[in-house]
Amino acid sequence: MSRKEGARTGGRKEGRSDGMTRREAVKAAGAVGVAVSVAKTVKAEAPAFIKKVHAANNQVNYGIIGTGGRGQYLLGLLKSVDNGKCVAICDVDDENLNKGLLAIGGSPKKYKDYRQLLADSSVESVLIATPVYLHYPMLEDALKAGKHVFCEKSLVFTEEEVNKVKALYPAQHPKQVLQVGLQRRYSEYYTAVKQMIEKGMLGDVQFIYAQWHRNPGWVMKPNQWRLFRKTSGGLAAELGSHHFDVADWMFGSTPEMVMGLGGLDTMHDGRDIYDNIQLIFKYPKGKKMIWSGSSSTSHLPLFGGSRSEQGEMICGTGGTVHITIGSGKMDPDPPLAIWYREPSPPPKVTPGGKPEKFQAGASFSLASGGKALPILLSGDQRTGSESFLEKELKFARQWLYAKGVMVPNEARNPVTVSLESFFNDCKTGGKPKANVEVGLDDSISVILANRAMDEERRVKYAELHHPAATPATTPAAKKKAATT
Repeated sequence: MSRKEGARTGGRKEGRSDGMTRREAVKAAGAVGVAVSVAKTVKAEAPAFIKKVHAANNQVNYGIIGTGGRGQYLLGLLKSVDNGKCVAICDVDDENLNKGLLAIGGSPKKYKDYRQLLADSSVESVLIATPVYLHYPMLEDALKAGKHVFCEKSLVFTEEEVNKVKALYPAQHPKQVLQVGLQRRYSEYYTAVKQMIEKGMLGDVQFIYAQWHRNPGWVMKPNQWRLFRKTSGGLAAELGSHHFDVADWMFGSTPEMVMGLGGLDTMHDGRDIYDNIQLIFKYPKGKKMIWSGSSSTSHLPLFGGSRSEQGEMICGTGGTVHITIGSGKMDPDPPLAIWYREPSPPPKVTPGGKPEKFQAGASFSLASGGKALPILLSGDQRTGSESFLEKELKFARQWLYAKGVMVPNEARNPVTVSLESFFNDCKTGGKPKANVEVGLDDSISVILANRAMDEERRVKYAELHHPAATPATTPAAKKKAATT
């Protein structure tokens, strides 16, 4: 691994880096070690029994509907969340139900019928982690049962359900919290990049590239609902929806139009969703996002090709950010963001301004690539109010980042943060960052992206309230749909 790759990926290297002596490395690494030990000491100051009593008084009792792969993952994280308590789990499959119980521990009630869980008066809030086609019916029933709801993405499956949610929430249930599982909204890195955009540090952000590539992707097996149109929104819903939301957030608007192509090119195993799709979203003021989803490669052309599968490249006239939320585990693939300043940003020209004068001959010059810079999170930024020790520790960490020995990492998994935030909002009546409007906008992008691919045409968002065409699954049907 080269020094530059180490700086971009957070990989550890042997020996020296950029002229750094062993003495310097040991000294700085020791300072970082002190920072870790200080943090642990502060956290342990309160007696354990006091912390437990405090947590119990602020816990929200929750039940989870769906303890398959995603539900088990959430339960594994929830085990460390203090402000929520699992009192019930539900799944139609006995094996999943037992695995869910192992993931969370304790003695929650077990249900096979989600309506029985909703009728349980001890359940204050509900987490829905079922296949996407079941989200709206369960969401509606949960709200009518008086529960707060955390629903995994996509919030809804059909265009009709978009309108049903708008009529149902918050109008009929104003005191209940509804949060969608779009965890990038709770990431320190993604929040920092949004702030960089707002402060003009990336210039005029006009283009985003995002992808989620897997090899081989989902394979056919029993109960694999993601592979069929009647139960799944395909790659756009299951993977792309995360990135569609990032683009909406960073651009500060929703798209005007989407076009794309999808194909069932490789995975000939009986599925009827596309295994390879490419989409282009057009936003106001000419902004665009390209999204790619593949089941035949896991390569990610960001971070020097050292990471795989998924991430975003956010490009502005003043700089570009490569960013990924990682694999969901803090190691070996943690969240990561790298900033590249634009070496020769173009001059700002206001509408109606005088055009630049060009001389005969070469009309452009090649700019050298920008140096990769780590994006500092709140814990590493110097405010001027630190103690001497805190200031030295931050300086040491920044020095190590600059040398490429290490990169800053988020302290906590954004999914865990999103779950804690949900329970806090249940207690306080706060509005989630990933609220119903965010969830519906994201679902609309999924629905219209699939329509664009099925009909092989540009689909404008103004068409949302028009009757949706029947999904076309053959080339002849697609051509017919495109011409009618």
